[in-house]
Amino acid sequence: MRNCIGIRRETKDTTQQRVPLSPDHVALLIREHGIRVLVQPMEKRIFRDEEYAAAGAELTEDLRDCNIVLGVKEIAPEYMDDGAAYMFFSHTIKGQSYNMGMLRHILDRGITLFDYELIKDADGRRQVFFGNFAGYAGMIDSLWALGRRLEWEGMQTPFSAMQYATSYPMLADAEAAFREAGARIRTEGFPPELVPFVCGFTGYGNVSKGAQHLYDLLPVETIAPSDLAAFFSRGAFSNHVAYKVEFREEDMAAPMEPGRAFDLQEFYDHPERYVSVFEQYLPYLTVLVNGIYWEPRYPRLVTLDAARRLFAREDPPRLRVIGDVTCDIDGSVQLTVKETSALNPVYVYEPLTGAVIDGWEGRGPVILAVDKLPTELPREASTAFGESLLPFVPELAGADLTRPFEGLSLSPALRASIIAHHGRLTPDYEYISDFFSASS
Repeated sequence: MRNCIGIRRETKDTTQQRVPLSPDHVALLIREHGIRVLVQPMEKRIFRDEEYAAAGAELTEDLRDCNIVLGVKEIAPEYMDDGAAYMFFSHTIKGQSYNMGMLRHILDRGITLFDYELIKDADGRRQVFFGNFAGYAGMIDSLWALGRRLEWEGMQTPFSAMQYATSYPMLADAEAAFREAGARIRTEGFPPELVPFVCGFTGYGNVSKGAQHLYDLLPVETIAPSDLAAFFSRGAFSNHVAYKVEFREEDMAAPMEPGRAFDLQEFYDHPERYVSVFEQYLPYLTVLVNGIYWEPRYPRLVTLDAARRLFAREDPPRLRVIGDVTCDIDGSVQLTVKETSALNPVYVYEPLTGAVIDGWEGRGPVILAVDKLPTELPREASTAFGESLLPFVPELAGADLTRPFEGLSLSPALRASIIAHHGRLTPDYEYISDFFSASS
């Protein structure tokens, strides 16, 4: 039914509290656009069922009247209606093997799939995202993990009082904790064993910006990647400063051909012509926050071999924590060998043995690899996400999705976000079929 949308109950895991639209967004859609909104009841949703009902939504288990159903995380086949239309983060465009079964079901049952990740402007910038909040939560959790790791090593630091992200009711509470840690750095400083304290950030998009927003509440000085070695050689460090390094593509990779200059467009188009040079920075970092987009065709940042070489040295490495916000399993950080959750968020990867030990104790870096970080700040993350999604909802609600893909009357941004329509991969995503046999 056109002009009717649904908000589904999240079913992937018990920690998910986020929603695509808040009750305030629902009220606006009903009041200003005459859209009917159906909401499946959900006990642990960050906004209560009663709030949606008060906004004018209908609470119901049956979403079959909806023109499109909105969710956040992937939907298991048993929760999808044949021939229906859904929009959620599908995690399929890289051919992710763990979601190929879900995509096969979508194709077999004539379902239409929109993906938030693919809604972009004319310059290719994502328009609907949780990225900033992934960065916020990833930064909080990385320094929480660092505080726990250093306590195990016998060090009390300004990060000893940091809590896990879910302990902060609002982002402002986490910001206050960072300011307090910053005040302790100014007055107490870091233990000598940690000086200089250096945190590296890969990328400069929404994830990295979110993480750096919090880190910058500390007394920060920035170092260019190219200056790291000289900075350490000079030895003019302060124990009252948290140093920061931001790595861009030209810092992390270099052309295979000797003497050839780095070319960003060539790197995007032909990454096979480039090799990773990130290993040179690892000895200088205390914490690494990884926030880049990565595909298997690109060079890795932190390989197993690089980690082995680092931890085989006689002196204990400086690197204590890798906050892998991107959380690509066996991806840009090869030490990310499994996903974690807020219930068990970190593990130690021991490079010399390959052992994986839950917690923060062991000879190796602590790996934070929570795949749903924005849900740790669910109210504000959902509100911000809904604000970015809201302009597209009336068009989605009113579109005649029964028409063939070629005849759909949709804006370019929404048309490009359709991975499958009526059970067929759309032209831009037909390549995904190549991954089906590999995932069998």
